[in-house]
Amino acid sequence: MNRSGVHLTTIIACLLTVAAVVASPAQPGQGAWTFISFDVPGSTGTFPLDINADGDIVGRYGSGGRTHGFVRTADGDFTTIDYPGALFTVAGGINSEGVVAGWYAMVAVPGPLTERHGFVLRDGVFTPVDPPGSVFTNPLGINPEGDVAGRFCIALPCGRSGSGNYFGFLWRDGEVVIIAAPNARETNAWKISPDADIVGGYRETGGPNRLFLLQADQFTLFDLPGALPIAQENGGINARGDIVGTYCDAAPCELTSPGTHGLLLRHGELTTIDFPGATATNANGINASGDITGNYRDAAGANHGYLLTRKD
Repeated sequence: MNRSGVHLTTIIACLLTVAAVVASPAQPGQGAWTFISFDVPGSTGTFPLDINADGDIVGRYGSGGRTHGFVRTADGDFTTIDYPGALFTVAGGINSEGVVAGWYAMVAVPGPLTERHGFVLRDGVFTPVDPPGSVFTNPLGINPEGDVAGRFCIALPCGRSGSGNYFGFLWRDGEVVIIAAPNARETNAWKISPDADIVGGYRETGGPNRLFLLQADQFTLFDLPGALPIAQENGGINARGDIVGTYCDAAPCELTSPGTHGLLLRHGELTTIDFPGATATNANGINASGDITGNYRDAAGANHGYLLTRKD
């Protein structure tokens, strides 16, 4: 037990499998798929990050030179989330009980030298969530049990240069488990399912970016057809094991670059998600019904949220 009262363990799994993924000709937006675009009223950009079983969506938006978290109910009503005293708040995940996990910074435009810290918001009360020694915590997912998954680093700057200071984490009942994928120089845990399966992305030393699924201390690795590069920032998983994320036509894979697409992995089959007319599409969250949320960039360079609903 360390000074913070948080027990710390580490998972670096030696058991792993590599899953085969095949491309699907199906495209969301056709047949049983329906896109709905939305924006937080008055925002300069809307970025949804997760969706729960009831269809409530959380994320972030810009307004008045600040970044705010938001909750969008299934009825389309918006509520703003601001951590007390912070100028930058992000709502990263929401569970079926309406409990929100996210992070904040005390400056309006945080950079790689800015500390960021995590929280859980339950019934209007903020509870800190930070792995020991973390100076940069991004909680991205929370399941019905209140288990939180995300990424953190222990030394500034926390940039995307492959410096090796990003790790995934699981926060459960006052204990922190560090998640480091095999041979990884950077590990990002995104979301956690009701069964505590964790999905994420990692950068492999001397190799490609990959998706991973962590189940009972065993990693399953996913390579997309044609070794398409994966974005590392965010993605999701639902109760039946469907996975969403983002990939690019070519490296480097940046979330708003042209040629960026959302992805759905279901039963080993890859489906591409492109909002109609968008220059870039990201898929960040999926619920038990298979509804997907994320953001897209239009031809004018503005970012909007979307909800993609489906019928099987």
